[in-house]
Amino acid sequence: MADALPKFNRPWLYPKQLDAIFCEERYGLCEASTKSGKTVGCIIWIVEKAWNGSEGQNFWWVAPVFPQAEIAYRRMKLFLPSWVYKPNDSKMFLRLANGAMIWFKSAEKPDSLYGEDVYAAVIDEATRVREQSWWAIRSTVTATQAPVRIIGNIKGRKNWAYRLARKAESGEPDHHYAKINAYDAVDAGILPLAEVEDAKRQLPDHIFRELYLAEPGDDEGNPFGIQAIRECTVEAMSDDKPVGWGWDLAKSQDWTVGIALDRDGAVSRFHRFQSDWEFTFQTVLHKTKKLLAIVDSTGVGDPIVERLRRDGGRNFRGFKFTPASKQQLMERLAVAIQNQEISFPDGVITSELESFEYEYRNGSVRYSAPPGLHDDCVVALALAVMAKSNARVFSGNLQFENLKRASYWKRY
Repeated sequence: MADALPKFNRPWLYPKQLDAIFCEERYGLCEASTKSGKTVGCIIWIVEKAWNGSEGQNFWWVAPVFPQAEIAYRRMKLFLPSWVYKPNDSKMFLRLANGAMIWFKSAEKPDSLYGEDVYAAVIDEATRVREQSWWAIRSTVTATQAPVRIIGNIKGRKNWAYRLARKAESGEPDHHYAKINAYDAVDAGILPLAEVEDAKRQLPDHIFRELYLAEPGDDEGNPFGIQAIRECTVEAMSDDKPVGWGWDLAKSQDWTVGIALDRDGAVSRFHRFQSDWEFTFQTVLHKTKKLLAIVDSTGVGDPIVERLRRDGGRNFRGFKFTPASKQQLMERLAVAIQNQEISFPDGVITSELESFEYEYRNGSVRYSAPPGLHDDCVVALALAVMAKSNARVFSGNLQFENLKRASYWKRY
């Protein structure tokens, strides 16, 4: 049957794209900016390998999680003529007309990747794939001595894909290294310059450099900077009077955290607990007193804030979290840390700040703690920075500054 199939005609790829993916070496590593054509190029590469394969041979596309693998699966179905393949949507594989199969897999569970013989593989968004999964994938190409393409955006320096790329760049045998940034894609005509320049204006510099210039940061996606965090860390909490509070209310297994800053920006009050809503309400009310408090009013926090304003006063302000409002909040916190405008005691606050990270999804930057970790202290600290910047204490009288101009305030 394979003999009757037409020859695969490779679609046009721009020179850097072609060199990065269709190299002769067995291991091709490509560090590339977003929307530079790495995914399209590897779709063409794996299809060409499978088209030249035979009945029963397996070809893999591996992504960090199933939703990302599904994106490539859908794109490949759109790329190929319908007569070329039969899809299996439940198991996410395409059986080509020659009997070869292209599978789309998740790297979430490394143990599930062992055991198969694979004749070519693509590891997509490799910097977000666990190293144990890379070990498993490597084992599947041992008997076949198959080629592998390892692609993705830059995500710091502390990951196996970055280390392997440095080995390839330094001339490791049978390894090929390539780098494609957004301006290469602009020169090739596949990305508008205006779009790249707009991203440069909109995004923090370190994020733009990683996503669009493929230049790694030193902090593995940490938006604050590890060194900057350490320079703001002190041994003990301030004893001075606070001027503003930030409260992050517990949801599910999270913690309720309250942080207050003094007039110099030092953490002077810190409360972290898990309890019922009545205890939470009473604690927030009595600890805050008459100082300005910015309280997370997203979801279950909304009725708590309404009650605080009714029983406590208008010094309680709700903050609704959306991807856009959280980005603004965290970028303001990043500025405060990098300029050493604040300080905080060593411990859980520092730990959460150091583990905090960003990711780029669906065209926007999202900030969060890694899976399984908490960011309650980070959120409370960011809200406290906002409170401090919007309130002053003069002879015991609270005055509000510019609160009406803040577009992210919840209206009451």
